[in-house]
Amino acid sequence: MRLGSLIVVIWLVVGLIAAGQRDYFDSGPINCANFGNIALTILAGPLNYLGANPKVPDCNVPQPSP
Repeated sequence: MRLGSLIVVIWLVVGLIAAGQRDYFDSGPINCANFGNIALTILAGPLNYLGANPKVPDCNVPQPSP
């Protein structure tokens, strides 16, 4: 169990580093697509360095009813 947890933590840390290298944390106001890009990059982890470049092209968040 400890080895699995360690692997997951390392995977997510590598994803955070990749998101930082792509300047996702310095890109101004956060909208749905930007947040999705950050989350997918972190979840992709080391796959980012093997050519994966996950993107969210557009997000449509439902508006609250009046």
